[in-house]
Amino acid sequence: LEAVRAEGAGIEAVEALHAAAEPRRQELIRRLNLAPGGTAALVRMRAELLKHLRAHPELRRVDSDFAHLFSSWFNRGFLVLRHIDWTTPANILEKIIRYEAVHAIRNWDDLRNRLEPADRRCYGFFHPQLVDEPLIFVEVALTEAIPDRVGPLLDVGRQPIEAREATTAVFYSISNTQKGLAGVTFGNFLIKQVVEDLKGELPNVQTFVTLSPAPGFATWLAKERENAESPALDGVSRETLALLDEPGWHLDPAKTETLREALVPIAAYYFLTARTPDGRPVDPVARFHLGNGARLERLNFLGDVSENGLRQAHGLMVNYLYAPDEIEKNHEALAEKGVIAASPAVRKAHPGDASASGAA
Repeated sequence: LEAVRAEGAGIEAVEALHAAAEPRRQELIRRLNLAPGGTAALVRMRAELLKHLRAHPELRRVDSDFAHLFSSWFNRGFLVLRHIDWTTPANILEKIIRYEAVHAIRNWDDLRNRLEPADRRCYGFFHPQLVDEPLIFVEVALTEAIPDRVGPLLDVGRQPIEAREATTAVFYSISNTQKGLAGVTFGNFLIKQVVEDLKGELPNVQTFVTLSPAPGFATWLAKERENAESPALDGVSRETLALLDEPGWHLDPAKTETLREALVPIAAYYFLTARTPDGRPVDPVARFHLGNGARLERLNFLGDVSENGLRQAHGLMVNYLYAPDEIEKNHEALAEKGVIAASPAVRKAHPGDASASGAA
């Protein structure tokens, strides 16, 4: 288009070229969207399409058309933030139970414990064309300190505190609900909007952090243990990590203390130094929060000792800090220089020079 304009073509010629270059599939998708329930049907259609891309890579062009249109149809301007609580209609609450992707909601009592107390919040983004269908939601705990374990947050027998007593807002679960909207950005807008809402509602809350899983850690570590040349491990740590293969290791105080000394430096290496082939942080949750401008604040050994937490991360959890006045700076440092914002405690845990490993 720029070349055509440079040659002095009129606006009519430019528009004609644009219309000719746009795949006709996009116009078909637009027309389908005009039908009653069309938007929901198209989201389901793309979810089905995504299942077949690996076997049929020729369909990627069709997927690109969906992604292109969805990115505009579901931009931030069309999204509505709603507070979800125990009085929210049951059809929406049922979807919260079904879609929860981080810490499974076992029953209605469990859900009530996450929504009703004064020190709990839940927020979701909705779209006018997908009535009562949350696109993404975040669960928030209001606490008096930054937590290092998820168990106490989810305990149905815990003693709630008054919201005015809280100093910290903890984002402990973020769930995308629509597979057909994969690749459409919601999470960064949601967290930043909730931060602003909570600052207005509760001026006493000054700290905004996550308590996040590290879903790629155990898989990455297994590969490093198989790699005799791994720069992340030495002979001593390899011998210590053999304890991870013993059932119930997390219940033995002596074993857990030994493993703590070995795993925390390795975890620091995983987050600060390990990279994908295209140079991004290895962990998918880290990519999300660090890309949003958060800071890697703390590594929590045995933060999640559930079956899933032990399987995917050997119990490791992470706090990412959202400091409103640092978010833009952290985002730009990562995007432009590949520099990861990390606290002094995390940098100190790194087995080498963390600042030389892309930390700030």
